Amino acid sequence: MLEAPINFIALMDEKPTYHMDPPPGVPEENVTYEEHIVAIRNARQISPTASLDREGFELVNHQTDVSNLYDINAIHDTYYGELETLVKQVTDAKRVVAFDWNIRSSDAHGTEGGTPGREPGDDTPSDPEAVQTPVRSAHNDYTDRSGPQRVVDLMGEQEAKTLLRHRYAIINVWKPIRGPVKQVPLAFCDARSIGSGQLLDTDLVYPDRTGEVSMLTYAPEQCWYYVPEMQATEAVLLKCFDSDRTQSRFTAHSAFNDPTSDIDAPPRESIEVRTLAFF
Repeated sequence: MLEAPINFIALMDEKPTYHMDPPPGVPEENVTYEEHIVAIRNARQISPTASLDREGFELVNHQTDVSNLYDINAIHDTYYGELETLVKQVTDAKRVVAFDWNIRSSDAHGTEGGTPGREPGDDTPSDPEAVQTPVRSAHNDYTDRSGPQRVVDLMGEQEAKTLLRHRYAIINVWKPIRGPVKQVPLAFCDARSIGSGQLLDTDLVYPDRTGEVSMLTYAPEQCWYYVPEMQATEAVLLKCFDSDRTQSRFTAHSAFNDPTSDIDAPPRESIEVRTLAFF
């Protein structure tokens, strides 16, 4: 276990909002962050091992056949299919659709603020060559509104009518591109330890649409984990949404600065892919 700072959104009277391309005179965001030192436990030591439906995250072994995960065509042509198979195996879902990816590096240019970045569900960044910075604030990618909306957006209204009658989930597959991860690892919060009202629905305002994620407020009972020295042959599955309210549904997560990292540790390079799982 270690202790490290994580940024949380402060409680506020109005709805938190990020303007991704604000017009002149409009602030980029209306939020304030609070830094809290939290205990972050070793997820490798959880017994029995953590599961998607209990803690909201699961560590698995996964060896990709893709030699270059910076290759956009290989992500779409090969990596998506690998992860669809992986999520099926882990969850017993009948159908899995991979639909969105991000590559992040702690060496990328950008701020260390809390903005959750582009809206989940865009299939590629506006600049396909862009590598984004890790998000250093506690957040979850979907809400009760944006989760089902993503199914409609991706599958079409007609098919979504049938799919939404049954259980479905959105699962983020997070994987190091190079390992072991020695700098800016990912922390994730046991979904059972997040209390009612602690996740704040947050607008991401684009010129042509408005998306919605959730940002986490701090509470001392929240229980955080990470995977020390995570390898490129491993992946963490994060539950970002589940229509089944008897299961863990929202797994907040955040990058953090590991106080035990060497000053010359190699930068963290990671890829995350979101998937729809239908049961």
